[in-house]
Amino acid sequence: QLQLVESGGGLVQSGGSLRLSCVASRFTLDYYVIGWFRQAPGKEREGVSCISSSDASTYYKDSVKGRFTISRDNAKNTAYLQMDSLKPEDTAVYYCAAVILTTPQEMCAESGPYFWGQGTQVTVSS
Repeated sequence: QLQLVESGGGLVQSGGSLRLSCVASRFTLDYYVIGWFRQAPGKEREGVSCISSSDASTYYKDSVKGRFTISRDNAKNTAYLQMDSLKPEDTAVYYCAAVILTTPQEMCAESGPYFWGQGTQVTVSS
């Protein structure tokens, strides 16, 4: 069974930073496109940022461009989402996901079927 485990969420003040991590176990991430999604209460899950398997291509949702940075370290089987200048509207449960044979833009535009982590809560206070 493929497993993804997120960590790094928490409570932060507006303008602060958090770094989310997504560690894969029982398979290698090398060939997978990785995405970070979020779901706020009462809203649909949305793609925030996605990165290609080769790390050569990335996609960002407009509202996080210039504030969030996605990266991956295939040697550590881990993906990251560095979130800076956080805003209250970034508050959500953040999920990482993995899939093959797609592009970052396509992955972030759709909702599956992907392998999903369990999510980590990010709360930004004003």
